[in-house]
Amino acid sequence: MKKSYILFFLLILCFVINCGELYAQCPMCKIAAESNLENGGTAGKGLNKGILYILLVPYILVGSLGFIWWKNKKSSDYDDVSKWN
Repeated sequence: MKKSYILFFLLILCFVINCGELYAQCPMCKIAAESNLENGGTAGKGLNKGILYILLVPYILVGSLGFIWWKNKKSSDYDDVSKWN
């Protein structure tokens, strides 16, 4: 069972590392960023990374809280079994 979790995690990690350049902009944001860059501005350089960062942070937070809850629940289940003996 543990090997399947490790394999799943490594597979997801490989997909994340090997993904190419992602475009996470709406068409209107893309046009505004391109026109800013063409006119010598720097506002559009980190726009894609910023959008992806905003997208991933809630998933990381909820995943971390879920993992902590799962670990605490798992350890409390073992404590309950020892009370029965």
